[in-house]
Amino acid sequence: MTHVLIVQGHPDPAGGHLCHALAQAYAEGAAAAGHAVETVTPALLEFPLLRSAAEWEHGTLPPALADAQAALGRADHVLLVFPLWLGDMPALLKGFLEQVARPGFALARDADNSRNPLKAGLLKGKSARVVATMGMPAAIYRWVYRAHSVKSLERNILGFVGFAPVRHTLVGTAGNLDEAAVRRWCGRMRRLGAHGQ
Repeated sequence: MTHVLIVQGHPDPAGGHLCHALAQAYAEGAAAAGHAVETVTPALLEFPLLRSAAEWEHGTLPPALADAQAALGRADHVLLVFPLWLGDMPALLKGFLEQVARPGFALARDADNSRNPLKAGLLKGKSARVVATMGMPAAIYRWVYRAHSVKSLERNILGFVGFAPVRHTLVGTAGNLDEAAVRRWCGRMRRLGAHGQ
């Protein structure tokens, strides 16, 4: 049994978006296959944005994020679902990741800077899947824009703290999908959830 954490990165707390349907389908597939599933929704949590390196390195985790960080620690596999906004993840999700992936939890503390930063990740042994929805065709994002922001998340955040493998799913023309296309995407997410991928 895999312990799956779903991070619903859509910043609208009301729900009802494609990201919510995809995450729900993934959760259903994972639960039906016997995996333990937890969901964290940053849009429902109150937390401040970090404003300095000192806050990130030495500040305390906001109480509203303690359960989310603990869930991340328990997870074997993490699914991050978000819409692409201005070419990147929404600011709320980035702020959430900055808060929970602090030194001492996601990265080893190193008072004298002698540690190799490429070996500082404390979340080794976990895998992840990034699901990004977008208005443009996924092929344009992948081949023209080189999926730059998803690649950055995979390499510079998830990979840096130890996640491997990190896979991604790109859902293009999200605003123009008909019901049949949404059902197909949800079916794919159920299958991925069932496999804990």
